[in-house]
Amino acid sequence: MATYTSRTVTTVRREWIVPAAAPWGACIGDINAATVAACRAVREERGLAEREPIADDALRFHVTDDAIVISFETETPVNQP
Repeated sequence: MATYTSRTVTTVRREWIVPAAAPWGACIGDINAATVAACRAVREERGLAEREPIADDALRFHVTDDAIVISFETETPVNQP
């Protein structure tokens, strides 16, 4: 007899999008501002104090054709009957 469990998870991804159109790309000030905003959101979401370190893998930076997307995900178990 097989033994297993299952679960349903809702994933929420928050994103900060910095325009980076060719040929100039993104400005460092815009990248820094978006990163600071994303770090604040991670701290709030995870209940971290302002001086507590954020894990190195907390934020992801994705380069697209015309933007840099900074994001993080939060998973929440769904109540199951």
